[in-house]
Formats: sequence, C-alpha cells, structure tokens
Amino acid sequence: MKTLFTALPVAALLGLGVMAQNADAAPEVYAFDKTHTEIRASWMHLGFSRQAVSFTRYDGELLLDFDTPSASTIDVTFDLIDGLYVGPNQERFIDHLNAADLFDTGRFPTARFVATGFEPEDGVSGVMTGDLTLLDQTHPIRLDVTLNRRATHPLSGKPTAGFTATGTITRSQWGLDYAVPAVSDEIWIEINAELNRAVTE
Repeated sequence: MKTLFTALPVAALLGLGVMAQNADAAPEVYAFDKTHTEIRASWMHLGFSRQAVSFTRYDGELLLDFDTPSASTIDVTFDLIDGLYVGPNQERFIDHLNAADLFDTGRFPTARFVATGFEPEDGVSGVMTGDLTLLDQTHPIRLDVTLNRRATHPLSGKPTAGFTATGTITRSQWGLDYAVPAVSDEIWIEINAELNRAVTE
C-alpha cells in the first residue's frame, strides 16, 4: 500500500534546494531517506501536556528542477492503518486513532499531500503551500520550510538535501473534531527530512 499526513508537508523543499545551489540541470528525482526522516503531528491534551503521533509509512518522491523551481513537484501518500506510531506500549491509543471518531482508517486508509506552490524568502527558507486530503476532504495547508544543508553525503556519496518544515492546521476542518476543545483543535506539524538523489540508469 502506498503511504502523508499532513507533511505532512514537504513540498517546500522543492524550491529551497534550487536556491541553495545555482546550477544548470534537468529535473532530478529525490527520494526520502526514511532512516533520517521524521514526520510528527502534536496537540495539547486537556491543557496539561503536548502529545504527538509520528507517521512512519509514506511513499513519494520530489522532482527538483534546478532551472525552474516552480516546476518542481511533490506528491506523497501516507498509510494511516499501519503507519501511526505514538510510542511503546500504546496499542490502545493506536486503536483509537484508527477508530471511526478519529482517522476512520477502515474507510479512509490513506492521506495525501500534493504541493501547489512555493514562495522563497531567502536562500535557505520559504513558505510552501499544498493540498492535504484526509477523511476524503481536501483543504490547503501552509508550511514554513528551512533548508538545513545540501551537499554530497560524506558516507553514501549521494547528493543529499536536509530540510525542516513546520506549520499548523485546524483538524476540525477535515472533520477530526473528537474532544475539541478539551483536546486542541490546532495541530502542530513538524517534519525533519533527508532526501537523496535517486540513481538513474
């Protein structure tokens, strides 16, 4: 099964990598290094603490166009049935996240994010916009993105880019209104990602 939540959010990565290195090149495919990528959503629980869930199963590639950043694309799908992680010994919580009053994964097993635009602010940061589909509803989201580094990886020898993306969404907009406002309607998104240029034959 192909596997997004909300990162979440990563489309802004497209333009940043271009700004960081002015090189003439055809569009290139970059893939997630899943060992060094984390996608998290967090919320306030009864005003006492911030809790979080990680999205661990996702599938997607970034097509980076170094000549025309606006032509870069991203389309990521998340497997919500098997890809939700809270922590050890949290099976009951995971079962509730999959239940009908939350992600309802019996009917909606995946979520999807598709980038729609990127506005650079400087050489290492910018704002990404995109459409998030969750519970069969699609709404726009906005993320602040920072390019941490773009270079040849010292171990793999592959061209690699690392990004951090953050933003907030209002979960009830997608029908995820369980326990609002006791459990916050505002959800914080944080993505830390490493991407490697794909090897082409």
